Amino acid sequence: MGFIDTMKSEGHAVESICRVLREQGCQVAARTYRAWRAGRPAARTVSDAQVMNAVRDIAWQVGADGRRKLAPEGLYGRRKMTAQLRRTSMPEASSGAVDRAMKALGLTGVRRDKGIRTTIPAKDGNRAGDLLDRDFTAPAPNRTWVTDFTYCRTWAGFVYVAFIVDVFAQRIVAWHASTSKATDLVMIPLRMALWQRDREGHPVVPGELIQHSDAGSQYTSIKFTEHLALEDIRPSIGSVGDAFDNALMETINGLYKAECIRTTVFHDGPYKTIADVEYATAGWVDWSRYAGDPFPGRPGAGAGLTSVIGVPRWPSHHAWSVPVVPVEAS
Repeated sequence: MGFIDTMKSEGHAVESICRVLREQGCQVAARTYRAWRAGRPAARTVSDAQVMNAVRDIAWQVGADGRRKLAPEGLYGRRKMTAQLRRTSMPEASSGAVDRAMKALGLTGVRRDKGIRTTIPAKDGNRAGDLLDRDFTAPAPNRTWVTDFTYCRTWAGFVYVAFIVDVFAQRIVAWHASTSKATDLVMIPLRMALWQRDREGHPVVPGELIQHSDAGSQYTSIKFTEHLALEDIRPSIGSVGDAFDNALMETINGLYKAECIRTTVFHDGPYKTIADVEYATAGWVDWSRYAGDPFPGRPGAGAGLTSVIGVPRWPSHHAWSVPVVPVEAS
């Protein structure tokens, strides 16, 4: 470095000096010399260290017993983690820096796997038409609910979990777990959702709500369709064997299996009975509702990310509770 300083003082360019040195077998780059002269780490090194610290703080938390454990946000992949950082602590965080930090910390995110068949169409059920036509948007709460159920393995046998999601708020309004796939599996969460909205002071207006589901025998049963008619809820059913017709709920089911059931974040150890599944599901639903999630298209999407209709995926309590009424210009 002293030789380069001497030659530079005589008017030679740093690049020319380094080129001659490389020809003589001394491998040194101009940027190496300048970094040495500056005496400080590169800006990328500093920013990568800051991003790694931020990712570490998000991905792990210390419990009451002083032990460090993986937090629910530690299940995120690169896109979700980048959005989480930008939303909370580092608005300028780059996806490349997050990718390098996650690789260094051993974080890969969870992946969804293909499951067993739970949608079995009934041959003698009453089939309603598809009122959504894959348009999963709504002008206000209590206008469109989508529903579906999935399965979980336990030591005592299979447990089935049904969810109902409000399309406007992308919020899980009710869920229910059962060891049977009978009609009550989907009837109970519907009753719970109607009761909950009425309890919050915003009951469902008769004739306004659309309940969309797949073509499973539970949703086409006489018992379920009659209950919808009594509540003045319009049924909507997608086509048989087409997951895109209920894509929003397929996304919710996939996230539930990947983030809750296949990890130990919400439950320690194996699932032995339905009680274990209910405990983990309650924690996951509470986290997805209120803890925030920066990925669009799921319950609890973070601030700053909007849906295709231009409203926040996770509106405030006021926006969720009070339907938005358009005002015509005078």
